[in-house]
Amino acid sequence: MKARQNILFLTLHTFSLTGGIEKVNRALTKVLDNLTKDFKIGSYQSLSMYDDKVDAAYSKAANFKGFQGKRVTFAFSALCQGLKADVVILSHINLLIFAKLIKKIKPKIRVAVLAHGIEVWRDLPAWKIKFLSQCEIWAVSRFTAKKISGKFHIPSKNINILNNCLDPYFKIPTSFEPSETLLAKYQLQPTQAIIYTLARLSSTEQYKGYDLVIKSMVDVIKVLPNAHYLLAGKADVMEHQRLSVLIKSLKLQKHVTLAGFITDEEVQTHYTTASVFAMPSTGEGFGISFIEAASCGCPVIGGNLDGSTDALLDGKLGKLINPTADGELSKAIIDQLQIAKTIASAQKLQQTCLTHFSFNRYQENVDQLLHLPA
Repeated sequence: MKARQNILFLTLHTFSLTGGIEKVNRALTKVLDNLTKDFKIGSYQSLSMYDDKVDAAYSKAANFKGFQGKRVTFAFSALCQGLKADVVILSHINLLIFAKLIKKIKPKIRVAVLAHGIEVWRDLPAWKIKFLSQCEIWAVSRFTAKKISGKFHIPSKNINILNNCLDPYFKIPTSFEPSETLLAKYQLQPTQAIIYTLARLSSTEQYKGYDLVIKSMVDVIKVLPNAHYLLAGKADVMEHQRLSVLIKSLKLQKHVTLAGFITDEEVQTHYTTASVFAMPSTGEGFGISFIEAASCGCPVIGGNLDGSTDALLDGKLGKLINPTADGELSKAIIDQLQIAKTIASAQKLQQTCLTHFSFNRYQENVDQLLHLPA
């Protein structure tokens, strides 16, 4: 009988940040924890360069260690654990150096690199490109896979698609009624059409398309005067100022709310309260917010120029538009807001999403990539 594999998972952040990559890291940590309990793998160790504490819901404390930014200690531990492992999984391309050191001593070890989006589209040093050709790449979307293959000439046989999933503890709603508490918080009425976006608002990564949604509101309110745009997510100072100036210049102060950071407890109710979720991005690797919205029965509008096409199942989970085409976004929003959101439509959208992007489906996909026994 073939011995069960021992796996080392290296991350930058897993529990200390709340972005998309960190959500992926938590999900994969939980998968490895489950596979250990099911005796499908021998053991796993997850080492995080910048974390402090572990969330016991995702991993046993004995299987996780955070190094609080102590790079030398992290490097030493990664090397020691790597020499005991059969597979090393990297959550980010910036961890490639550690896998290279391990593979130099243990040449036959498998190395898998998660490829998300912009971090693998940028120019890379020659040694990273060369080493990537010796690794398995688990790309979160076909778009990311194509970008890597085209830019760095990585053989297609080295690249597998591993779509992201819903967090195992994401609350899947059974009711799709708007939250009266949220409506009161934002001073909105149950009859108002609400366009919603949840994203990191960064002055250095302006590809999410939320500014395009703001601009589209000029046309939307001509048809639907009570429409309101809720833009949620932590913003840096420069981006908050830029958006505030844009909103004021378009005289949309009464139609756009910058909601700021929202807690995990509020995420689901924002999706069920919204009439439509819109994020017409042009540089998204996947877009976990899309599948969160769909799982809550909220209709979705996304861009057709990036990894959003995977998240929206080529249009099965929502409307795909060209964000650079004049008027296309405004028309899509107006068209969607004029369609009544029913319990039946919300349930159908939710079920389609769960069939493809549930945590259980993700675990099955990781199982297959690791070539585990049935």
